Amino acid sequence: MLQHSKGNKPLVSMPQLVFPGPPSGTNSECDRTPPSRRVSLSAPLSQPLCQPEKRGPQAAQEVCYVAAGQPGEACGWWAFAPACLQAFNTPRGFLLFLCAASFLQGMTVNGFINTIITSIERRYDLHSYQSGLIASSYDMAACLCLTFVGYFGGQGHKPRWLGWGVLLMGAGSLVFALPHFTAGRYEVQVDEVVGTCWANHSSTCRDGASGLSSYRLVFMLGQFLHGMGATPLYTLGVTYLDENVKSSYSPVYIATFYTAAILGPAAGYLVGGALLNIYTDISQQTELTTESPLWVGAWWIGFLGTGAAAFLVAVPILGYPRQLPGSQRYVVMRASETYQLKDSSHKVTSNPDFGKTISDLPLSIWLLLKNPTFILLCLAGATEATLIAGMSTFGPKFLESQFSLSASEAATLFGYLVVPAGGGGTFLGGFFVNKFKLRGSGIIKFCLLCTLVSLLAFFIFLMHCPGVPMAGVTAGYNGSLLPEGHLELMAACNIHCGCQPEHYSPVCGSDGLMYYSPCYAGCLEVAVSGPGGQKVYRDCSCVPQNFSSGFGHATAGKCTSTCQRKPLLLVFIFVVIVFTFLSSIPALTATLRCVCDQQRSFALGIQWIVVRTLGSIPGPIAFGWVIDKACLLWQDQCGQQGSCFVYQNSAMSWYLLIAGLGYKVLGSIFFAIACFLYKSPLGSSDGLEASLPSQSSASDNPSDLQEAPSAVQIQSDV
Repeated sequence: MLQHSKGNKPLVSMPQLVFPGPPSGTNSECDRTPPSRRVSLSAPLSQPLCQPEKRGPQAAQEVCYVAAGQPGEACGWWAFAPACLQAFNTPRGFLLFLCAASFLQGMTVNGFINTIITSIERRYDLHSYQSGLIASSYDMAACLCLTFVGYFGGQGHKPRWLGWGVLLMGAGSLVFALPHFTAGRYEVQVDEVVGTCWANHSSTCRDGASGLSSYRLVFMLGQFLHGMGATPLYTLGVTYLDENVKSSYSPVYIATFYTAAILGPAAGYLVGGALLNIYTDISQQTELTTESPLWVGAWWIGFLGTGAAAFLVAVPILGYPRQLPGSQRYVVMRASETYQLKDSSHKVTSNPDFGKTISDLPLSIWLLLKNPTFILLCLAGATEATLIAGMSTFGPKFLESQFSLSASEAATLFGYLVVPAGGGGTFLGGFFVNKFKLRGSGIIKFCLLCTLVSLLAFFIFLMHCPGVPMAGVTAGYNGSLLPEGHLELMAACNIHCGCQPEHYSPVCGSDGLMYYSPCYAGCLEVAVSGPGGQKVYRDCSCVPQNFSSGFGHATAGKCTSTCQRKPLLLVFIFVVIVFTFLSSIPALTATLRCVCDQQRSFALGIQWIVVRTLGSIPGPIAFGWVIDKACLLWQDQCGQQGSCFVYQNSAMSWYLLIAGLGYKVLGSIFFAIACFLYKSPLGSSDGLEASLPSQSSASDNPSDLQEAPSAVQIQSDV
């Protein structure tokens, strides 16, 4: 009986591929055991493991299993491994805790961070570029760590790397919340309401340096720890799942894992938004309201919760073994699907000591660079990541401009689109790969199909909603159109009000025009609550009245859009999101199938570096630059240009169409070339899967996995 080593040492016995045919037809880059080693392993056996039966030409492969003890595969912490814990020592049990970790990561990094950026800018006197640097610190840390984590973690004890990574994420959340407890109370003076005509005060322009802005370094440290801790999740976590389940079910497990990562940001937006309705100093009373521009919510509470939860999730992950019981049976199936390179590099990767020292790192990178399928999949992933990062950042801004929504309404609507479309598309991608038994080039063809469908759906950006006319920006105060780029905020009706452009607070006049502020609308009376809870300004000299007595009125907020194309735009945006995420898990599965076992974790690390460097990091910058080209009205901060207030909807749609089509076409080209260059694997993976009918059903049963055989031998009759 073949024995396993205990502890953290690699398994001595590995599944063997034995092909009695010519050596040139059997050796591949990923053949991990040389012939001499195969002989030595089988020599102590007194008789063959099984005798293959000849059933004709179609019976080319025989699969035989031998049960063996697995003392090194118990779930526990060092010597403490009680029997009650072994019920979780299955792929499903590990998936449960891994999903919890990815959920917390998405909730913290992609949910809470995006929700509270404005609050910490206001609280700690940060500029936009400083908050942008805080957000990008996560990707910077990930890029720095991916190579080493993927390289050394792939050869090490993956669950322990994952557990320590989750602990780092928890520490990062606690560090991120630290400034709230060290910066003192938030003290702000509540000024009288300004904005109406004659009551508008001049704003004082000052550039005083605040010591609070130095807390950006603490925030960056927290984000850096987040990035370091999350690095093992999407490299080692994916490969650990793939190594311990049947190859046909691997996409479903990975899709479930990524779906949890997508649902995390949705929860982060909901919980973070609710916490921002609580004042930041929860024990202190304030006269501020949530509508006040000086309001700062309790942004820090969510980070304390996710930090504590991360510590709890890390404990069970640290207890998992190097390999789950029964994982040996799946090595042969993965090997049969692995991309074959027709060179002598198999002599390098077949060395059992390859990849365990830093001296092998350059050669490992070179072997991946020689794999054209891997390179093309990385580039295709970068194009998709650019679109996902850009649209997730500026999608709410697009909806806000097109449909004349408030920022909170646009974010909520975009969340309703992304959660079912992104989560559903991610899960369905893995489900379809399993349902249709896609292998090798078939997976890449599926990715190409999804990319082409989303490319066609992108043509919906040829349509746009007409912008609401704004007095002094797109229309004159008499309703006439203004030339593009010609601003006339001052008019005879408001010239006596002394309005300041720093006070931007749009109102909707009773004439259907939108005005820059109540002051620029010439409103005299202080706002009162209207029937719908909105503020209504009376006696507005710039708003014409339908009847003879008095001036018109204006309601706080933007005018409601009457765009009839809103449902069609939302449907096609939903389609774009669904088919973009639909290809994510199949593309990841194809990446795992085009490299050999020893380089899987390292390959995912390199792929994430390429995706982040060429996609996630520059994506928001590129889309932001494109969208800024459509700006009509910029914020005036004491003579300096701030953020954009009003966009030209038609130009925004056209620019997004050009950018989206460009990246989608590039992605389609990369997928098409990868499909063309993908070599047929040695033997038929479908034939191997067909020869295992009994395991197809057993592999889903956790109890069966615990009793799975530990040695596999395939004998081919030539």
